[in-house]
Amino acid sequence: MSKNLRSLNMKLPVIKHLTQFIEDNDQDYVIEAIEVLEAMTEISSLKDEELDVIGELISNMYGALEVNKLVKNGTDKKEALNTFMKRVLGSIDK
Repeated sequence: MSKNLRSLNMKLPVIKHLTQFIEDNDQDYVIEAIEVLEAMTEISSLKDEELDVIGELISNMYGALEVNKLVKNGTDKKEALNTFMKRVLGSIDK
């Protein structure tokens, strides 16, 4: 699975929590977790439901990285979360 999001079922509370984790720790932990999860998607015996869960986790982690980038560029965290979710919802509507 590439940077393309397998699941757009992103959850704002999860992204918010992950964003706080990145602020408290380092984004490298999240990036490495994404790499592990992406590697796991290559396991041929995984069921579709399991792949969906992994895809949702990866999507939320990428979302938190995007929100963190907005915050680093000076956007208020609440506004960054809202901006990101509006962008996601806008892409679903297209």
